[in-house]
Amino acid sequence: MPSEKSTDQKISGAFGTIKEHDSGNRKGVRARFLTLLAIIGPGLIVMVGDNDAGGVSTYAQAGQNFGYSLLWTLPLLIPVLIINQEMVARLGAVTGVGHGRLIRERFGRHWGNVSISSILLLNFLIIITEFIGISLSMDYFGVSPYISVPIAVVLLFAVTASGSFQRWERFMMLFVAINLFVVPLILVTKPHFAAVVHHAVVPGIRGGASSSAVLLIISIIGTTVAPWQLYFQQSNIVDKKITPRWLNYERVDTILGSFIVVIGASALIAACAAGFAGHGGTNSFTTALGVARGLGTYVGHGSGTLFAIILLNASVIGAAAVTLASSYALGDLAGGSRQSLDSRMRDAKGFFGAFAALLVVAGVVTLIPGAPLGVITLAVQAMCGLMLPSTTIFVLLLCNDREVLGPWVNGRWLNVAATIIVSLLVVLSVTMMVSTLFTSINVVKLLTYLGVLAGVGLVVGLPIGLSRAAAPLEYSIDKRDWRTPRLTLLAPLPTSSARRILLRCVGTYLLVAGALLAVRIIQLATS
Repeated sequence: MPSEKSTDQKISGAFGTIKEHDSGNRKGVRARFLTLLAIIGPGLIVMVGDNDAGGVSTYAQAGQNFGYSLLWTLPLLIPVLIINQEMVARLGAVTGVGHGRLIRERFGRHWGNVSISSILLLNFLIIITEFIGISLSMDYFGVSPYISVPIAVVLLFAVTASGSFQRWERFMMLFVAINLFVVPLILVTKPHFAAVVHHAVVPGIRGGASSSAVLLIISIIGTTVAPWQLYFQQSNIVDKKITPRWLNYERVDTILGSFIVVIGASALIAACAAGFAGHGGTNSFTTALGVARGLGTYVGHGSGTLFAIILLNASVIGAAAVTLASSYALGDLAGGSRQSLDSRMRDAKGFFGAFAALLVVAGVVTLIPGAPLGVITLAVQAMCGLMLPSTTIFVLLLCNDREVLGPWVNGRWLNVAATIIVSLLVVLSVTMMVSTLFTSINVVKLLTYLGVLAGVGLVVGLPIGLSRAAAPLEYSIDKRDWRTPRLTLLAPLPTSSARRILLRCVGTYLLVAGALLAVRIIQLATS
């Protein structure tokens, strides 16, 4: 079928290239491994990039304040990450267009503009937190933020504006490799292996299920499953020119990244739990810089230096990925204008100009004396909670749109799993959002009530949905060759009362919660 992008294009990855006219047929382990090396990148980078400054701080807080007891939350996130990101990987490979543009074309300009504008605001705030992480990590080495932040801005732009997707991906893989510094950190802090295994399998909370503990658990989930990931991976797959013929390799890329991000996060929690054993408590955490200094004091052996390097690297890769996701989203807002890392600056001034502007403005805000950086960090957490329900719902709806995905639509049981995951994410996100707006609320009770409500909804709704599921269609073309026709040629989405009610609920939630959040942020900023 005709498509927005040619299916016959060169794929140049960090570790290899797939030439034009390649049919995708591979025989033998060596040939398949070399192909995986060429494809690998978008899934791994988006996952490792999600262990950014906010992620490192959250995992350090979990280890310092609650020891090993919250480790069990991380393995549970592996299927969540895989299912969520596999859906957007499929959307990118089959459609050849960005996530924001798909929403605009299938749900209308209103929803497209709302989703893209929201992700741009959230990403801008996240980029500021990445620069906060850079300044804190370099402060550990005695470097002023007035030096470290501008240097980071220049280097990030230089790497991205090199005019080569392959060169950019190689730089990102270098940052991914630096995450291995967590290995010597584990060796010097010497976590108790039996305790790590026990708490990774057996749920529990040191000190009981207090509101602060539950909120930290939600923060761990929120920092690991973020809205920007959906926009980044889909557009990055399009930019790399990955098509359905290579989708299984991209799935391996995503699965590998999911395991790596969870293992890295678990290692950070374990290292901080061991390093602060006997020195931590439920209110011990201050900042990531405090963690680095604490490890240096209590453990020594360069542990503080290792943690500061990990924080710096996490901040850099996070800033690079989130800023690029924002540039992709701006391209979607402009109606799908040319947006590629293979472009030269003179050919894509808007794309690289937006990237540079985001970096510069975020860096300037970080350096403003007296800037409400704590409020910005709080706003990031709350906005993630605000946006995650709507973004995951749109992904699920798009993956059931036969006009868009044809034979690649979700299967019945994938829809069941995805619906359960989306429902859980909605419950956790609403809990985070409400607790941010109303700080005196009992978080444990709120989470219980919402969980029961969601459970009842799933018990009632899933059987109805399964009974009404459309039968799979037969296609004369090889599934691997099927691509989405030009979006302007697609039949409009059929009217559905259930979809209409769902979108109205999403819109009402975004409007009410967004207004309350804006009031709360203004109160905090002016108090």
